[in-house]
Amino acid sequence: MPPSVYPTGTTIYNPEKCWNGYTLFQAELHQKNSIGAVLIDMNGNVVNRWKGLDGFPNKMLPGGHIMGSTGVRNFKYGYQDMVDLVEADWEGNIVWKFDKYELVKDLRQPPRWMARQHHDYQREGNPVGYYVPGMEPKAGGGKTLILCHKTLKKPGISDKPLVDDTIIEVDHKGKIIWEWTCSEHFEQMGFSARAKKTISRNPGMKPAGGGMGDWMHMNSMSTLGPNRLYDGGDKRFHPDNIIWDGRQTNIIAIIDRKTGKIVWQLGPYFTASKALRKIGQIIGQHHAHMIPRGLPGEGNILVFDNGGSAGYGAPNPGAPTGIDNARRDFSRVLEFDPITLEIKWQYPAPAPGPGGNRLYSAFVSSAQRLPNGNTMITEGNGGRIIEVTTGQEIVWEYVSPYKHRMLKMNLVYRAYRVPYGWAPLPEKPVEIAVPHIDNSKFRVPGSPKAKRERAVRIKI
Repeated sequence: MPPSVYPTGTTIYNPEKCWNGYTLFQAELHQKNSIGAVLIDMNGNVVNRWKGLDGFPNKMLPGGHIMGSTGVRNFKYGYQDMVDLVEADWEGNIVWKFDKYELVKDLRQPPRWMARQHHDYQREGNPVGYYVPGMEPKAGGGKTLILCHKTLKKPGISDKPLVDDTIIEVDHKGKIIWEWTCSEHFEQMGFSARAKKTISRNPGMKPAGGGMGDWMHMNSMSTLGPNRLYDGGDKRFHPDNIIWDGRQTNIIAIIDRKTGKIVWQLGPYFTASKALRKIGQIIGQHHAHMIPRGLPGEGNILVFDNGGSAGYGAPNPGAPTGIDNARRDFSRVLEFDPITLEIKWQYPAPAPGPGGNRLYSAFVSSAQRLPNGNTMITEGNGGRIIEVTTGQEIVWEYVSPYKHRMLKMNLVYRAYRVPYGWAPLPEKPVEIAVPHIDNSKFRVPGSPKAKRERAVRIKI
């Protein structure tokens, strides 16, 4: 259990070692009349807020524009379906909107068009949705790649209704110009016979809509962009190809944009080779993407490996039905070469013992490579965002003060750091260092121990 009393806001800040800018995150996920999207400076001061703009995730564009959703479908009828995907300006005025993926007819609800977007999207001009030098996403329009849901039946997977993952591309007018459906590639994914039986019985069932299987649960999707691997002749890594990850299956994969086929895959199993065993089982991961050209580590895969529980397979004592049969009680951020699978960097650094008290978020979370080589990590369960150096030093730490009303936790799905120049403000904020606090000496004023220590000091 986390402590019940802890500081929020910026708790560590070393301006000389940070890649300084603004940080964007959502304050409450999937809450009606939410606090919305929040943009803070390095000292945690709010510089702008877009009330009610749900972030699954929120992303910022040059000029102070922001993307997100104005609402979420009732969870009685759909699972994590956003009503629309919008782009708003600095003042919150909507300048672009997409909701024409499906005409939804929920029980006792008027029919309405919905985007059914979830977890990710990418605006043309930038492959990953975070700041990359020379790759600015287009504000005010442009093509948009969107991760969506579609409810369907696939007897070859299960006799249960599935809430399947699809990827669509829409033009600036919202016309769908490309679509890919995950379940059509089930047989390519290498599930064992035991796993297929488990999926058939329980494809990640959720109560929404009378019961539907969120069998893959994709949570990130992005294009590869220009990269050294394709330049070296490996056609699997064409810049237009798309990398995605499935939280429930422990799979990270790349699909060929032209054929739709899976051309590269990691998981669901990690024992078939020495390289896979060295990486170790990835579980319930989030935000797998290729580090774009122009950033340190370009061409490598960066992923927040959550741990927790996920996967399908043979029953075990912790998973008597075979679902969520892979388990681990700590998280790690991995950067690895997609060809050799060699780990190039990870946080926390390998050490004796699980290190579970250093980084752990069983769900949500993300990692962003910054231009100075640092990595910004969203440890989402508790709303903690940190910037760490290649040498493992935490040079910025922020804990969200916004508690989710239903989940009763300071949850942050995903955060992004953007340049100061992307916000239409006259000048950058003052940067005030916040030194590390020695927790062994920190006391809450008025506590008995603090009083005793003060008394001792007075006598001395």
